[in-house]
Amino acid sequence: MTDATASPLSGRAILVTGASSGIGRAIAVACARAGADVAMTYRANVAGAHDTEAQIRALGRRTAVFHVELSDEATLHALGPAVRNALGTIDAWINNAGADILTGPGTSLSDVEKLDRLLAVDLRGTILASWCAAEILAGQPQGGVIINMSWDHVLTGMAGTNPQLFAAVKGGVLAFSKSLARSVAPRVRVNVIAPGWIETSFGADLDHARRQVVAQSTPLARWGTPEDVAGVAVFLASPAAAFVTGQVILVGGGVVM
Repeated sequence: MTDATASPLSGRAILVTGASSGIGRAIAVACARAGADVAMTYRANVAGAHDTEAQIRALGRRTAVFHVELSDEATLHALGPAVRNALGTIDAWINNAGADILTGPGTSLSDVEKLDRLLAVDLRGTILASWCAAEILAGQPQGGVIINMSWDHVLTGMAGTNPQLFAAVKGGVLAFSKSLARSVAPRVRVNVIAPGWIETSFGADLDHARRQVVAQSTPLARWGTPEDVAGVAVFLASPAAAFVTGQVILVGGGVVM
């Protein structure tokens, strides 16, 4: 058997929404590597979801995969009981899923359509999922943890229409999470991760010059990786963060301080 230091999430069950690729996949796999059984959701990327599932099973952990549309309230209400039926409990609920307006079909949406999608998925979806999570976790003997995803630049702003949209929506997630943390303490802890420039599909689509500008403007002189974000998620979901709630951890290499 491994000790708690080697397996900080040993014996725990974690739910990660939007785990079919990118940051969500990295969080799900990192939690499994840290000893947790991991349930995960996806919306459209079936192949990606099953690839994440295979990686978790290869680590010897139990997993379950659920198709979820975050804007559908009924689906969200059914998710928690389904996860507990599959894994027995939920110790941490990580709301990672969000709408993609930066790559693929999302880039062709009008500004208002982008706003509506972000409000429906990233803000409304996170709020509804957090309420579902809080109800379930507060009713468990061990309580639980909710982790929501924001954006580091909500604290400073960034020029451009897309940044305006993200700042409004992700800023709402941050503010909501702080109020939720006060509402559900002490049974449930609520914290926020605010990534910055992370190597996801959006970063891969940028030209070399733009990528270099980002790296050179970052105090740690590189882009972040999904694994950088995942390491913080594992910490916040673990007993090591047992006295941490209502906090925002920036994972952006120091661009925002």
